[in-house]
Amino acid sequence: MTTLTKPGLRPANPNFSSGPCAKRPGWSAEALSKAALGRSHRAKIGKSKLEQAIELTRDILKVPANYRIGIVPASDTGAVEMALWSLLGERGVDMVAWESFGSGWVTDVVKQLKLADVRKFEAGYGQLPDLKQIDFDRDVVFTWNGTTSGVRVPNGDFIPADRKGLTICDATSAAFAQRLDFEKLDVVTFSWQKVLGGEGAHGMLILSPRAVERLETYKPAWPLPKIFRLTSGGKLIEGIFKGETINTPSMLCVEDYLDALHWAKSIGGLEALIARADANAAVLDRFVGKSSWLGHLAVDPATRSNTSVCLSFTDPDVAALDADGQAAFAKGLVSTLDKEGVAYDIGSYRDAPPGLRIWCGATIETADLEALLPWLDWAFAAQKASLKAAA
Repeated sequence: MTTLTKPGLRPANPNFSSGPCAKRPGWSAEALSKAALGRSHRAKIGKSKLEQAIELTRDILKVPANYRIGIVPASDTGAVEMALWSLLGERGVDMVAWESFGSGWVTDVVKQLKLADVRKFEAGYGQLPDLKQIDFDRDVVFTWNGTTSGVRVPNGDFIPADRKGLTICDATSAAFAQRLDFEKLDVVTFSWQKVLGGEGAHGMLILSPRAVERLETYKPAWPLPKIFRLTSGGKLIEGIFKGETINTPSMLCVEDYLDALHWAKSIGGLEALIARADANAAVLDRFVGKSSWLGHLAVDPATRSNTSVCLSFTDPDVAALDADGQAAFAKGLVSTLDKEGVAYDIGSYRDAPPGLRIWCGATIETADLEALLPWLDWAFAAQKASLKAAA
């Protein structure tokens, strides 16, 4: 039910952006007071903090002991590009995409790397491609959770254990909120600013022993810039995976990531993080189930994200608008909520269908989502009244 009566209760934290995401509950700048500022990242204190970030990541995400974890430049994008440019080309590759970031990796492989043997499996926003068509004797690149579509793979069962190719998985909006089947994944990437609400610019690159073997036995036909190089003399640069970063990291950001990791561990680790995200997504799902104007962009409930929840307009009057009209309607609704200070940055991604995208990851408090819901109805009613007045 929609209403023009302005709600009284406001979310304590209105930050529902899908990246950078909300800081962990109770965060303040005091959490950064022990940062190794003005110190070299190669000094004992700097390297120790980087090593701690790697080991806490392994502990909380339950990364197998024989997988390498490295801190790399340029956020998740840098980590994915590193993997694509360093590993692909040894065999054919299947590119799987169902939203903008996955489509971006397709473009990079086809138009930048210009690989000759590329197959594309793509689906529109709200759906998964037919995963049964993938040939795992080839390399495979996919996103675990489509940040801009709210569609995720339900699990790793579609990946065979005896695959011959490598699986390269962009997991940036899944890590710390969804169970990643590392035994089925050879490369996993993510950034600090998603589920744990860390600061941007740093990425994580996780490599299986099979990925390391590829790096040490295959040399791409193209030159690699220094910032992408993971090997030297045909051997993995092990230091990258022991806290010796390729370029200079921000020790302030490192401290912030450590704070988020310690918080995650203090509340119960991965299971607690997943439970928080699931509870948040369930709040929105119940709201959508009763709504006369909102629907899930993700068609199949089994593939709906518990982090980047994407919603579309189902109200007949709004749905009847053309694309520009719907975009304008969404912009007005989002702007209204922003001006009220109850929800920031919840518009759908620029390439996605017009609608809302509300982050439900582990750093979001369920009470804040519950407080937001009446405001959504109020803002919709106000925007629709404006639409009718202009007609």
